[in-house]
Amino acid sequence: MATHVLHSAARRRITLDEQLPVDHRLSKVYRIGAGLTGLVLLAFGILGLIDKVGFFDTGGDTVAGLNTNGALSVLSILVGLLLLAGMVIGGNFASTLNMVLGVAFIASGFLNLALLDTGFNFLAFRIQNVLFSFVVGVMLMFFGMYGRVSATLPHDNPYWKARHPEQAAREQRGTIFDK
Repeated sequence: MATHVLHSAARRRITLDEQLPVDHRLSKVYRIGAGLTGLVLLAFGILGLIDKVGFFDTGGDTVAGLNTNGALSVLSILVGLLLLAGMVIGGNFASTLNMVLGVAFIASGFLNLALLDTGFNFLAFRIQNVLFSFVVGVMLMFFGMYGRVSATLPHDNPYWKARHPEQAAREQRGTIFDK
């Protein structure tokens, strides 16, 4: 006896509409998340460069409670500008950018945690920088996934419609009980 069910229908690949309506509330969340995080990183990077710390100085200098050097300051400015660009573009681009950078921040936190007391700590990370990376990573992932990933998305959500095309079509026609 077979203990599993065979599905004859091939799995459908979900494709999302690349454009949310301009006034869609989800786009505001993605934009605000990207913009605020980008401004914080931009300010941190600029303050780090103003102190004229060495580019790969592993001793680093403290800015806003975080350790920094020239390389980390430049990297923070570049990522901040990228997030600000995501804020300007908005929509699915901002959402995806927030998610990707969120994962990158979390990965950076783990990598730099492993490199804390080694000679390979070129970004002059300390434990507070690692914790900041984790917090920013989770925050960016939250902003990027907001309204895209949930078991209880409302039926007017574009991501729910993309995942449930038949039911969305029935609801659009007004016949919920189609067979």
